[in-house]
Amino acid sequence: MAGHALQTEPSLMHETKMSLLQYTTIFVCFMLNMLDGMDVLVISYSASSIAEEWSVSMAALGAVFSSGLVGMAFGAMFLAPIADNIGRKKMILACALIMGLSIYATSFATSVTHIVVLRLISGLGIGAMLASTTTLLSEYAAPRSKPLWVGIGLSGYPLGAFLTGLVAAQIIPAYGWRFIFEIAGIATLAMIPLILFFMSESLDYLIKKRPVGALDQMNRILRKMGQKTMNELPVLQTAVVKTSVRSLFSEVLRPQTILLWAGFFSAYATLYFLMSWIPKLAETTGLSKELAIYAGAVFNLGAVGGVAIHGYLAGKWGLRNVIFIFFLACALLMMVFGFFAGSIITLVLFTVIGFFLQGGFVGFYSVAAQLYPAEVRTTGVGWAIGAGRSGAVVGPYVGGILIGMDFSIGTNFMIFAIPCIIAGVIAKRISSVHVS
Repeated sequence: MAGHALQTEPSLMHETKMSLLQYTTIFVCFMLNMLDGMDVLVISYSASSIAEEWSVSMAALGAVFSSGLVGMAFGAMFLAPIADNIGRKKMILACALIMGLSIYATSFATSVTHIVVLRLISGLGIGAMLASTTTLLSEYAAPRSKPLWVGIGLSGYPLGAFLTGLVAAQIIPAYGWRFIFEIAGIATLAMIPLILFFMSESLDYLIKKRPVGALDQMNRILRKMGQKTMNELPVLQTAVVKTSVRSLFSEVLRPQTILLWAGFFSAYATLYFLMSWIPKLAETTGLSKELAIYAGAVFNLGAVGGVAIHGYLAGKWGLRNVIFIFFLACALLMMVFGFFAGSIITLVLFTVIGFFLQGGFVGFYSVAAQLYPAEVRTTGVGWAIGAGRSGAVVGPYVGGILIGMDFSIGTNFMIFAIPCIIAGVIAKRISSVHVS
């Protein structure tokens, strides 16, 4: 049954302290997540310049943002699960190639249609990359400090988004929007050698799927980690689970899968509402345009600390407890936000909201990775992300309707504090069927 663990899972590689190979794998995943953050938000920083150059309305660029989200959802749901059959490393390589080429090609686009197609393609790679790196982080991190290392690895995403904003603010006015896409594409392609030479394949995958040469690959990894090699592959203690979405809805996993998807949906709805509307909403409170732009930047800057500290606290207080606390704290801050709107304290609140919201949000990735056995782990993580991304569409859309109805920023924040609380409660209710 899908919910049963194997006695031969990678606990054998975690009996001693973390090795250089494990640290290296986590570092490469961190760098890849930084590029994910860069590749996702580079279009947001370029949108105004593109609209001005081509004399199109910002509304006309809505399809560009939507195509990227659709691509990410499809990449997580349909491309990422292939990793459970071909291996995490091969999938990550393929994603880097897809992302790098499509993002670089965007610099040659001559119409909105071109960018829509290219953002759809790059979204496929981005969605599958995030699911695959999350899985590999979970498998290579030591059990006692797993939430910490997964959190550090995933903190690359908001850091990449923050740094890209700073770079784009300097490059686009001086060299044009096309140059930032060239940089992003080349930076992504430059990661391919690092993936090839410094990233190791998942031991979980080699044990469970047993591809040709699996024993040799395992022994090479074990030698690099300073551990004993094996004469033969371990005997599987349970039947091999067929990799499919249906397996996520087995009798054991079904209730947890539904809760996980609902939690991702709620968290995505609040997160993308804020990411989409913070600059606009900040400006309506009386902040200058410059400070309104910085509001979006500090939101992601706060997230970097939140993701890392969440991982540290989760190792001490329990992953689900910390997710609940972070989401509850975020909801409370959103509820009182209206009392401070218009003052410089607004920027501080955006930073702290980013800290708690994205810190708690990333915790769901760790929950997903712990929930599913190795045979369907990337499938489970990918489909949870893909299903949750519908919240990324609903949140900004509902927010736009509310803003159009002249709801104040305080009222909007109170409304979107509700799915934040729901996500926290769901995190408390999810139980670990499978433990790595």
